[in-house]
Amino acid sequence: MSRISRLDRNEVSAETAALYDKVFAQRGNVPNMFRVMAHRPEIFATMQAHFGAVLNTGTVSTRLKELIIVRTSQVNQTPYCLASHTILARNLGWSDDQLTHLANWPDRTDFTPAEKAALHLAETVTRDAHAITDEQFAELRSFYSEGEIVELMCAIGLFNYFNRFNDALKMEPTKPGEGGCTTPDANSTPPRLSRTATLQ
Repeated sequence: MSRISRLDRNEVSAETAALYDKVFAQRGNVPNMFRVMAHRPEIFATMQAHFGAVLNTGTVSTRLKELIIVRTSQVNQTPYCLASHTILARNLGWSDDQLTHLANWPDRTDFTPAEKAALHLAETVTRDAHAITDEQFAELRSFYSEGEIVELMCAIGLFNYFNRFNDALKMEPTKPGEGGCTTPDANSTPPRLSRTATLQ
């Protein structure tokens, strides 16, 4: 059981409720992590904005960002984030075999050298950011611009933050329909997720 209570829509301010509605319309639920963060509305609101910017802007594909999010969450052994982001990565085209055996990425032939460089970055930053060598960084720069490296670093950093937040608070995976304004009708069709929608 989560160590911090999840706030329902009727327990938050009108401004936060509007954010709940926006999230619910995009994802079909309001993730438990978000409902816990809503205990501090200013943090919840700015986290939402940052989350959207990291995942859905820039020139690095959401597909690659989701791959390194999965690897970051695997290294940290975070069931909460893996529950949703493995599904999202699969929906963006990564195979079950690639995701299940992602730790074996150095030996696989179905990842490009650029994808491997991003996965290497995710592992190194997550385990020990001081361990990035000049050689590793030079390899990274051979594939990505400075702005793209910032994107990769922000995705990795954001999910190290989320992983630790959720692990420490024993966050439980979010079920479809949770956190909305009403209990979903069993016969109703849940909202369709956009290609870039990210569940937590």
